[in-house]
Amino acid sequence: MADPIYDSQNEEVFLLRTTAKGPTGRLPLAGTQLKQMASGDLFGLTQNAGMGWDPAKLNGQQYLILSTQGGLRDPNGDPVALGYHTGHWEVGLLMEEAAKVMSAHGAIPFAAYVSDPCDGRTQGTAGMFDSLPYRNDAAMVLRRLIRSLPTRHGVMGVATCDKGLPAMLMALAGTPDLPGVLVPGGVTLLAEEAENTAKVQTLATRFARREITLDHAAEMGCKACGSPGGGCQFMGTAASMQVAAEALGLALPHAALSPSGAEIWRDMARRSALALMALDQAGTTTREIVTPDALHNAMVCHAAVGGSTNLVLHLPAIAHAVGIERPTVADWSRINRSVPRLVDSLPNGPRHFATVQVFLAGGVPEMMLHLRDLDLLKLDAPTVTGRTLGENLAWWETSERRGRLKQKLKQLDGIDSNDVIMSAPRAKSRGLGSTVTFLQGNLAPEGALIKSTAIDKRRLDENGIYDHIGPARLFTSESAAIQAIKDGELAAGDVLVLMGIGPGNGMPETYQVTSALKYMKGGDQIALVTDGRFSGVSTGACLGHVSPEAWAGGPIGKVREGDKIRLLVDTVNLTGSIDIVGETVEKFKARGHHPDLKQDPRIAADTRLWSALQNASGGSWGGCVYDADRIAELLAKGHAAEG
Repeated sequence: MADPIYDSQNEEVFLLRTTAKGPTGRLPLAGTQLKQMASGDLFGLTQNAGMGWDPAKLNGQQYLILSTQGGLRDPNGDPVALGYHTGHWEVGLLMEEAAKVMSAHGAIPFAAYVSDPCDGRTQGTAGMFDSLPYRNDAAMVLRRLIRSLPTRHGVMGVATCDKGLPAMLMALAGTPDLPGVLVPGGVTLLAEEAENTAKVQTLATRFARREITLDHAAEMGCKACGSPGGGCQFMGTAASMQVAAEALGLALPHAALSPSGAEIWRDMARRSALALMALDQAGTTTREIVTPDALHNAMVCHAAVGGSTNLVLHLPAIAHAVGIERPTVADWSRINRSVPRLVDSLPNGPRHFATVQVFLAGGVPEMMLHLRDLDLLKLDAPTVTGRTLGENLAWWETSERRGRLKQKLKQLDGIDSNDVIMSAPRAKSRGLGSTVTFLQGNLAPEGALIKSTAIDKRRLDENGIYDHIGPARLFTSESAAIQAIKDGELAAGDVLVLMGIGPGNGMPETYQVTSALKYMKGGDQIALVTDGRFSGVSTGACLGHVSPEAWAGGPIGKVREGDKIRLLVDTVNLTGSIDIVGETVEKFKARGHHPDLKQDPRIAADTRLWSALQNASGGSWGGCVYDADRIAELLAKGHAAEG
């Protein structure tokens, strides 16, 4: 019997030919045009005809549609090969809708892809070491793809999730002399009678602690995604970045958080195609849209929506890409002190509405109406509609769409939209606190942050102060920390210190730890301090981005088991500190770094290169970017020092 790997014995494989007729027709060339054409432009027309485009229509304006699409779907939408996550599973449908509109208007759409990983899939695994570095790599590849189609007149980016969406925005911002539009990939629906996509990520820990049954874990783990496409149901990094894209003016009004697969979602892609062609006709480029005012609006909306702390990494990177000044810790702190949180969503609460419900309640433009009334927005900022932000909000305020979607939310879920997106007085009366507090202290002389709105309200005093002093429980790897939680080795009052997981170690997310603390009994009485970062859905007294990190010689690397640590967070005035206290303070500075601090052997050379380059470019507070000029300067100095 023949080996099927060598030969299938399928006779049809021998039905071959070496010639074919080729496309019919003629390229639409004029003599003067042909004389001046680059050979690449001419060969591009040949390739376009070869792929089947009508040669008579090859003079249309060319637009590039980029996406993070993953997986293979058959015509019915059934999986042929899976993607990494629901967030990129359906975005090809958005590309198709946009492309059809472009071609109907005589334009020529091109499509290319740079798929993205899933932070949820890599939680607690070595894959997480590649998560943040992927963002920079993908942004570079996307920009190269844009530049590799020299005849394009504009770019549409379609992306959804934690790293693919920031990378796409960095790519659009990094080609600022072209028109660009961002199409958010939307969100997945809630599953009926199921846990949400945040809570299911804690099933293993809850089962290990005997808090749930195996049957419950198997059933809930299966059914959490209510629909096959879209980002997660909570205001994590994916949803927060969709909000930021719209606030930057790069996405259409009410584009963020649309339910994936729905007609309203497809319609948004079609209208985005019209917007891109209109920007091209008007000569409006991304440089004119992503301005300091746009960045201000995005930071304000991040605070108002209660967004992920990961935007402290991503918005500076977008600013760097377009060539404007990156926001500093002082800028973030100033905005978070002045902007109230106005949105009640997962994971912040208090009622924890899903992202699709935030969309039906009016989404970003509804929230912006309240921010406008507080005089917190730059209303003259231009947007991809061709109109200013102020003009967009004036349209939204009286639109039929606004009223009908609010009615739909009431009809479907019995929810009053005013309980989801609120005025500042209503939000204050409901106990919605501001989003992020930036701290300093002898453990974080360059700064740290905490999502103050996510601290359990039972841990605050009557003035909104979180004051926690406890012994350090020290871990140098996330796996060791999560095992200690599963084994019940941590006690109420402890301060879990997770050191050595900053950019020097790939800066993986620590959602596995924060979620385990959230859902374990007594976990609300344990604080977490790390030089790493958190998932956007993390909650609790979790202080991250401690800087300098341990790998850069930061004080956090000197902490020892049992040291007394004090976390002081004023969630009203958004100030605070993180310090070693007690009799160890004088000896603390003289200590060396912890002997167990070792780089994870699973970290690839790619990630070590990323770590070195971003460290030379401003580190995590600078957005973990690649600053080519700074890197070149340091390399030149290094070469000179070598003689």
